[in-house]
Amino acid sequence: MGEAYIVAAARTAGGRKGGRLSGWHPADLAGEVLKSLVASTKADPALVEDVIMGCVGQAGEQAVNIARNAVLAAGFPESVPATSVDRQCGSSQQALHFAAATVMSGQMDVVIASGVESMSRVPMGTPSILAAKAGLGSYMSPQIQARYPGVQFSQFAGAEMIAKKYGFTKDLLDEFGFSSQQKAIAATQSGAFKNEIVGVEITTADGTKEVHTVDEGIRFDANLDAIKGVKLLVEGGAVTAATSSQICDGASGVMVVNERGLKALGVEPLARIHHMTVTGGDPVVMLEEPVFATQKALKRAGMSINEIDLYEVNEAFAPVPLAWLQGNDADPAKLNVNGGAIALGHPLGGSGTKLMATLVHALRNQNKRYGLQTMCEGGGLANVTIVERL
Repeated sequence: MGEAYIVAAARTAGGRKGGRLSGWHPADLAGEVLKSLVASTKADPALVEDVIMGCVGQAGEQAVNIARNAVLAAGFPESVPATSVDRQCGSSQQALHFAAATVMSGQMDVVIASGVESMSRVPMGTPSILAAKAGLGSYMSPQIQARYPGVQFSQFAGAEMIAKKYGFTKDLLDEFGFSSQQKAIAATQSGAFKNEIVGVEITTADGTKEVHTVDEGIRFDANLDAIKGVKLLVEGGAVTAATSSQICDGASGVMVVNERGLKALGVEPLARIHHMTVTGGDPVVMLEEPVFATQKALKRAGMSINEIDLYEVNEAFAPVPLAWLQGNDADPAKLNVNGGAIALGHPLGGSGTKLMATLVHALRNQNKRYGLQTMCEGGGLANVTIVERL
């Protein structure tokens, strides 16, 4: 079995719902990231043997194989194939796993894993909402409903279940949300995101052309008192909008190659894929699975949590990374060091390779060796990826 190397990793800066990126068609937005990946490696796009793209809302402008449409929008040769993946919030992390497995097997040498979500133009839940309006029924089949009677697989409910199970108070969650904002502000102001963000041109409300390079979700005026004053999502619960991931528009991607790919491109690798795991668990609590997936991944990799230098654990809701820290006896100082989705946004299918771009560049910026990324996913799933900086 060969190796899989990341030779380029990039993302757009996030855009708020209805915000600075809402004027971009998602295929065109993803195409900008694809173009940046080949430009940064000086690769001939014809060398790309497949593009695997995560996307959750595969309807409307993101329908009919958004991956292929992004390849065409990017101006790549028509010979470059592409396919779209839906593993819910882990879609583009799974795209990375598929890409890595493909080059490790030797079937292909150069593959791009990527993701996109325009939550402004294709709102969350659009496919099931459209199906319901058309009278086409629900994904909750009779047999699923018989197995889980009365259950609606709500991520909000799952977040509250985790908070209750681990004894997380609203004050603790508020402090975590504030910390995410503080870290994102510091990372932006220090230039930590400079090498991972692809600038895209936007037109502002007054008609001015600008290049979007700063994550729009960051609250540069964030203060803890204001966060504490945000209304609860569920009466008697602990989670608020200020401790939940932000709806976001964005695209991201990584170029993955094997030894032959390195020689063909003539580039040095940024990182090596050290380990990949995906697991399934309780679909009701749903969001706790990264805790157990990480335990399995570390065991299979023959590593301890102390050997990992940086962690990227998606901040779908504050209880998720907090439960992950507790469940894995992990060091909070290594967690989401540049902030997370609470501050930076969570563009669903685009978040997997977004977090990987941030992780790879953070490892390089801080001269660290091993990074671990994990993501909670609808249906009680979780991906874990361990990378080694080279």
